[in-house]
Amino acid sequence: MKIHCLGTAGYHPNESRQTSCYYLPESGIALDAGSGIYRLPELLTGQSLDILLSHAHLDHTVGLTYLLDIIAIHPLEKIRIWGESAKLEAIREHLFHPLIFPVCPDASWNAIDDLDTFTIGETKVSWRRQQHPGGSVAYRLEWANGKRLVYSTDTTGDTSAESLNWCREVDLLMHECYFRNEAASWAEETGHSWTDRVAEIAALSHPKKLLLTHVNPLEHGANPVETELIQNRNKAETLIAEDGMEVSF
Repeated sequence: MKIHCLGTAGYHPNESRQTSCYYLPESGIALDAGSGIYRLPELLTGQSLDILLSHAHLDHTVGLTYLLDIIAIHPLEKIRIWGESAKLEAIREHLFHPLIFPVCPDASWNAIDDLDTFTIGETKVSWRRQQHPGGSVAYRLEWANGKRLVYSTDTTGDTSAESLNWCREVDLLMHECYFRNEAASWAEETGHSWTDRVAEIAALSHPKKLLLTHVNPLEHGANPVETELIQNRNKAETLIAEDGMEVSF
């Protein structure tokens, strides 16, 4: 399996990173729809696109307004957008308000609230609510070939036994790591993760590969979140997501 990192920053883009969007070409699934989704047409191969939204904040949804250009470049027969009902309603009412963006994409809006699991083609999807202002959800994707992926962004990081069991020993754990340890208190206040919290989650859940996502756009260095502190506490190969990166798992 492969996942393409189209946008890896949180909050706003910077010179090297767009905001959150990741694409799984084998399944036709995008994880979030931040500004990085504009890069999607060159990767699309099928006639359908499913977008799993973690929540409604603009750095994860503004790219929904780019779907018109995406469809113009690569016509699609079906677009389905998934998320919690209140978040979908907010997006349709506000992001696609006639005074903000007057053309709503021709897509189906699918609420997950009453679904413990659902399927997208051959992909089984389950989800969990997370702590974040306004709330967010994490997704777990499973395939018939045994591959498993967890996408957990915009969260303080859940170390409960239930959450750790839910994401235990996946092939790829995609977890946000927005702040360094020195900003841990601010991370908790704003509903985000920091280096030691992500290290703890990885050490207890044992993923085969760990991809650090939702990078602070104010960090421009090669190692924005002290990756070595995370790598030293778990056996998983640990990578920092970068725009244009292709990750196999």
